[in-house]
Amino acid sequence: MTARGQWTVVGIVVAVLAAGLFAATRFLGDELYSVEVGSRAPAFAAVTLDPTPKPVSLADYEGQVVLVNVWATWCPPCREEMPSMQALYKDFAPRGFKIVAVSIDDAGAEQKVRDFVKEFGLTFDVWHDPEGRIQKTYATTGVPENFVIGADGTVRKKAYAQDWNSPENRALVTQLLAEAAAGR
Repeated sequence: MTARGQWTVVGIVVAVLAAGLFAATRFLGDELYSVEVGSRAPAFAAVTLDPTPKPVSLADYEGQVVLVNVWATWCPPCREEMPSMQALYKDFAPRGFKIVAVSIDDAGAEQKVRDFVKEFGLTFDVWHDPEGRIQKTYATTGVPENFVIGADGTVRKKAYAQDWNSPENRALVTQLLAEAAAGR
């Protein structure tokens, strides 16, 4: 094979690799890039649990400190961590802290989700994403999976089920709220 033929083959291989990389990032972007500490929190949308569900999104909390919780009513660890989330919210909500718990229960389970909210006395925002789009967007590996997002929109903590009212988590929320107040 001549030098020109070899360079032609190299050019074709490079073009095929570039096309494959472009296609992968375009069509599999959410699956290729996981959401990690330090990354920008991806936008997502869900609906409220109102009798007539209303569309809501993370953009509704822009500039605020938010704990995003991906959960389901059938998940035992979700049941275990909800009381500590409620306790954290009760103490920090007056300072601007938000919690958005996004249920991935199937369509038609809205009443089951409402009953769960009532059983645990949850006063933070609970949304429903029956298609589970948030799972793909945030590349979650199970439930519960949690993302603490700073006022700047950056993921500051990624965690599974835990005691959200622990001294460590309280210190993190205190720090993030102080940063948010200083940035205003």
